[in-house]
Amino acid sequence: MPSRVFEETVLPHLNAAFNYARWLTRKDEDAEDVVQDACVRAMRFFSSLRDDDARSWLFAIVRNTWYSRVTRRGAINPLPLDMTDDPADSALNPEARLLQQHTVARVRDALEQLPVEFREVLVLREIEGMSYKEIAAVVQVPIGTVMSRLARARDRLSRVLKSSPAAMERAR
Repeated sequence: MPSRVFEETVLPHLNAAFNYARWLTRKDEDAEDVVQDACVRAMRFFSSLRDDDARSWLFAIVRNTWYSRVTRRGAINPLPLDMTDDPADSALNPEARLLQQHTVARVRDALEQLPVEFREVLVLREIEGMSYKEIAAVVQVPIGTVMSRLARARDRLSRVLKSSPAAMERAR
């Protein structure tokens, strides 16, 4: 019975947890490992889930699992983000699809240039759609800090996107 409750409560959030882990680790294989380890931890500590927000709880475990791996390795993985499985919008004509792919690549590149503390709050808010309260629970900081990081992250992202493509290449 407890495993069924775990499956019903936590497993619906695995895809989102993988996406978050992929933004943190920047590699699909590492994200899979992080999520697998996080699921083991989540199952072991399932009784510590105190409210109905299993998604934020799981994301916090994913984040902590990633940070513990980074600490053991001694550095954050500097590799570019590997997200080759993004489907193109098939309703677009080829030219529009190419422009869309270019825009997505520019935003991805710009996000990669942000420090991890800014990148993660942007991903959690803008991609995962989490509230400030949920983000604060995941990254374990006050809501005011989340708001500040989001504002600074958006500002930095905007500046990078406004710069020329050549400037983005030099920043790498």
